[in-house]
This record gives sequence, structure tokens and C-alpha cells, in this order.
Amino acid sequence: MMKKCFSAVAMALCLIGSAQADDALKAAIAGAHRTPAFAARDNARHPYETLSFFGIRPEQTVVELVPGGGWYTEILAPYLRDKGRLILAADDPESDKAYARRGIERLKAKLDAQPAVYDKVQLAVFAPPAKLQYAAPGSADLVLTFRNVHNWAAEGEAQTLAVFKSVFASLKPGGVFGVVDHRLPANREQDAKVGSGYLHEAYVQRLAESAGFKLAGKSEVNANPRDSADHQNGVWALPPTYANKDKDRARYEAIGESDRLTMKFVKPQ
Repeated sequence: MMKKCFSAVAMALCLIGSAQADDALKAAIAGAHRTPAFAARDNARHPYETLSFFGIRPEQTVVELVPGGGWYTEILAPYLRDKGRLILAADDPESDKAYARRGIERLKAKLDAQPAVYDKVQLAVFAPPAKLQYAAPGSADLVLTFRNVHNWAAEGEAQTLAVFKSVFASLKPGGVFGVVDHRLPANREQDAKVGSGYLHEAYVQRLAESAGFKLAGKSEVNANPRDSADHQNGVWALPPTYANKDKDRARYEAIGESDRLTMKFVKPQ
């Protein structure tokens, strides 16, 4: 039975894994291999608390959907290297979109540059809606995605649901789907294309449940009460993007990164 982690006390009870596993996660986060600019964002992104909340363990098979520049990959790869398995569901090298081809080439170059860290990482193609077979059915213990649901939602609710269904199919019974994204206050309207980059928790939960998941918990570990979620150019006005460049930069810097939902869903046994 999954614990309901809606309070700080309950969340603490949900941090599973041995002390040794926790130390391994801390070591991966503190590793000298990490990009300094990435590590500088730890105070905003709380990787130890976030991954612990999702119940990560070093022997698991973990899928990271859309790793981007590899911010979380830098932590997941060494943590899972010896006992587990990391699958990066990344851009299609045969895509007709130049940015996607460039993205996968950059990711491959990153992995190739540090074989002692990334030699066991497996690459798979994630290109919805056509290519969503990034892991064998029922093979994954944990699927993670960080700040990507709003991009799928921009392509339409049907595509988001197709992605969630692919996650459900890839997980073992009892497996976990961990989602972090920019959170829109419940009393504000979410536009169909999610142009601001901010999503309702209820939207994510509804689609996850439509795909067959059950909500196992929410965490406030990535909450930021300073974020009003109503900026010119949306969430990208905030660090690290600063879409408005020097305009109000000091104010955005003081706000910090966005207020984020952190939600854990489970595939029923």
C-alpha cells in the first residue's frame, strides 16, 4: 500500500531506502562530474528530497522522459550505474525537426565525454505521438519527468494522455510515475495551449487517472510562494531563462525558479 504523503510528517515516512542508498544518492548529487551551473540550481530544485519522495532506489530500472540538457541525468546515471538501469527517452535522431536532431547530438556528446559516469546509460526514442515505445512493457520501476508536461499539453490534451498511457504501459504493477512541473494556482484559468507554462495540479491528476494511475502523494518540496505565476512571457521570465532579459531582472531573480507541483502516481498492482 502506497503511503499518502500530503504532510511534511507523512512525506518523511515515505522516504524509502536504506541509509546506504541515501548516502549513494547524496554522493551522486555531490559528484565532481556535475556541471557547476547545474549544481548551483540544487537549492531551487531539491534533487535529494524530490528523488527520495518518488522512492528511488539504486537497483531500479528508471526511465527519464525528455532529459533535455541532462540536469537530472547527471544525478541518476551514477546512482543507478552499478545496480540499476537508466533509460533516457530522448529526441529522435531521425526527426524532421532540426532542433530535435541537435538535441540528441548534444546529449550523446555529453554521455560520451564521461564514460566512467554514463557508459551504462541506455538511449531510447521519445517522439510523441508516433514513437512512444521507449521501454519494454512492464519493465520499469520508476518513470520520471521534470518540467515537460506543459510542453505536451501545448500540443493538445490527447497527446498528453497518450504519453501518460505510454508511461503506464512501461511500468511494472506497483511502479511509480513521478512528475514535476510549473504549478498554476487552482483559482486561475489554464488556457488550452498552456501558453504560460503553468499547469493545474488537477489537470495532471485527471490525465494520470484517465491513463489508469492512482495518486500516491503530493509534496511541497518544490513549492515557491514568491512565484505569482503571472509574468510577462510566462514561466520563462524567471531564472534560469530570463526571457525578458534585463527587464525586471532583479525582481525575477528575487523570486527564483517557479512554484512547482511534485506529484507521485502509482500503477495499481
